[in-house]
Amino acid sequence: MTNTRLSIFILIGFLLGLAAPAWAGYQEGIDAYKRGDYDTAMTEWRPLAEQGDAETQWFLGSMYYQGKGVPQDDQEAVRWYRQAADQGDAYAQNTLGYMYHDGKGVQKDSIQAYMWWVLSAEQGFRLAKESLETVEKKMTPAQLAVAQRLARERKAKGK
Repeated sequence: MTNTRLSIFILIGFLLGLAAPAWAGYQEGIDAYKRGDYDTAMTEWRPLAEQGDAETQWFLGSMYYQGKGVPQDDQEAVRWYRQAADQGDAYAQNTLGYMYHDGKGVQKDSIQAYMWWVLSAEQGFRLAKESLETVEKKMTPAQLAVAQRLARERKAKGK
C-alpha cells in the first residue's frame, strides 16, 4: 500500500471513528423504548439529544409529553421539540404545531401552529398538510398572512 493510500485509509478510519459515538446508544434507546424500559431509553438518548441530534431530541420531547421515564412536562417537551424543529425536523415541526394549537406547554397560538405546520408540510409531512387545512378555516386573513410571513422568514434563515 502506498503512503498516500495508507494516509487516506487512516483518515477514513479516523472519521468513521468520530461518527460512531454520535450513534452509540441510538439503537439501544430504540430497543429499550420498545420493551417499555423508558429509563434506559432516556439514558441512551439524552447524550445524543444534548449533542444536537434532532431525532433523539424529538424522542425526548415525546417522552416528556407522555411522561414515560420522566415526569410528564409539556414545557420540557416543547423545549426538546423546538430544538429538533429548529434543525428542520418535520416530525418536530408538526408536533410543535399541535402544541401551539392545543396550548400545551406554550400559550395557545394559531399563528405559531400554522407556521410550524407550513414548515412541516413543505417537507411532505401529510399530517401537517391536513392540520393546515383544518386550522386555516378558523383563521382570519390577517392571521394567515402573519403566519405565512413567519414561515417564509424561518425558512429563509434555514430553520
